[in-house]
Amino acid sequence: MNASPRRKELTRLAAQLFVQEGFDRTTVRMLAQEMGIKSGSLFHHFKDKQEILAAVIEEGTQNALSIAKAALKQCEDDPEARLHAMARAHLETLFADRNAHVVALFEWRRLDAASRAHLSHLRDAYEELWVEVIDEALAVGLIHGDRFFVSRFILGALNWTVRWHDPAGPRTPDDLADELVAMITAR
Repeated sequence: MNASPRRKELTRLAAQLFVQEGFDRTTVRMLAQEMGIKSGSLFHHFKDKQEILAAVIEEGTQNALSIAKAALKQCEDDPEARLHAMARAHLETLFADRNAHVVALFEWRRLDAASRAHLSHLRDAYEELWVEVIDEALAVGLIHGDRFFVSRFILGALNWTVRWHDPAGPRTPDDLADELVAMITAR
C-alpha cells in the first residue's frame, strides 16, 4: 500500500501513543488528540483502531525488511560479515523507527486474524533472511546449536535492546552488533 504523507505521519504518531499507553488503553479520542484532529476525522484516514495498528506494524516491518536486504546486498559472502550485517540492520531499524518496532514486538498479538494473515508474509520474509544467515553461520561452524533456538536467542537479545540501550549514549549500533557477534561466535 502506498500511503499518503499525512497517513504516514498519523501512523507515526499512533505508534508513539501505542508505545506510551499500550494498544488496549489507547482510545480513538486519544489518537485523534495526539494527531491534532477530530475523532471523526480519524476515520477519513483509517477504518478503525485495528487498521491503525496494522498500518503501524506494516510500515515498521517493511522498513526492517528493506534495511536488512540492503545490508545483505552490501555484504560479501562471508558468513560472519553477513551475521554482523543483519545484527547491525536490526539494531538500525530498532533505533531509527523505535516506536513502530516496539509496537510490532509487543502488540502483534492484538492484531485481528485478518490483519495477522495479511502481515504474516512480511514478518516471515524478514525471519527468513535471518534463517538464511544463521544457516550459513551454522554450516561453516561459526556458531553452534539448534537453528530455532539460535534465531530466537539472537532476535530476543537484539529486540531487548529497546528496553536498555540509550541510542544517544556512547555505544553505537555497530558496537552492539560487534558485541553480539563476538558473544555468539566465541569458541
